[in-house]
Amino acid sequence: MAARSRGRTRGTCFAPARDLAPGRIVDVRSRDGVRLHTEVFGPQDGPPVVLAHGITCSLRVWAYQIADLARDHRVIAYDHRGHGRSGVPPRRGGYSMDHLAGDLDAVLAATLAPGERAVIAGHSMGGIAISSWAERFPHRVAECAAAAALINTTTGDLLRHVNLLPVPPSLAQARVRAGGTLLRTFGGAPLMRVTDGPSRRFVKMIAVGRDAEAEVSDFVFELFHTTPAAGRGGWARVLVDHMGPRHISLESLTVPTMVIGSTKDRLLPMVSARRIASTAPNLARFVEVPGGHCAILEQPAHVNEQLRWLSGETQGRRISS
Repeated sequence: MAARSRGRTRGTCFAPARDLAPGRIVDVRSRDGVRLHTEVFGPQDGPPVVLAHGITCSLRVWAYQIADLARDHRVIAYDHRGHGRSGVPPRRGGYSMDHLAGDLDAVLAATLAPGERAVIAGHSMGGIAISSWAERFPHRVAECAAAAALINTTTGDLLRHVNLLPVPPSLAQARVRAGGTLLRTFGGAPLMRVTDGPSRRFVKMIAVGRDAEAEVSDFVFELFHTTPAAGRGGWARVLVDHMGPRHISLESLTVPTMVIGSTKDRLLPMVSARRIASTAPNLARFVEVPGGHCAILEQPAHVNEQLRWLSGETQGRRISS
């Protein structure tokens, strides 16, 4: 668990991410040897909170949550493989649901002391990482997790409810196929210019609500643009190919679980959040917030309040696990 401090790249114009103090870097390696960039913020003796970001983002997307929680929590955040400052697998087969779950487990093993349990929060693909981890490592749930927060995420039917272009029910399956092809292609396509208008508009349409501030939209596109094409494409293929009609089982996610959905989320609408809430074995709280898919950026005060509540409840042992 040895950590070292090192400055982060500060090229962003998004003030909360730009002004975030550098964390303590922990050396984490996945089971197949990929380096997973992990930073720890806040007091060493604070209750731990682990943050897993969504596709085409990086740990910087949690800037609001890190700045708030790190005042009295030990906040652990990492970049998924092929994202941010983590390594890019040398082979196309280096992306899978097993890798997604295994990488989270590697971060937990490297950052938590024996017997220590954390609140584990995931946004979008980060929430899928938590569900996949619980399904594949059920014995580790009670060992490592005090509680879980699943934010703007799903356990399956990734494309069925995407609310971009409404179509008649008779064409729903065609929309699913077309959406899968679009996300696979767009996810892995190289971007030649930051000012690429169509790419920027597409990312904004699926990732944030119509009322999101311009700085938030620009930051989300910046994260997308700076994610290696191999990482974007690799994870897009995995999610499209494996997040179909079969849902990830939440049977082993027995710790108190909070579900947060956004009322105007066009990528993973509220129906996805409601399904998770109905199948979670130990639902602690179900929360609807305004805005689009990036609640952690669009509604940071709401999300921070809920994460603090979940952490406080688990520390106070007022929620049974």
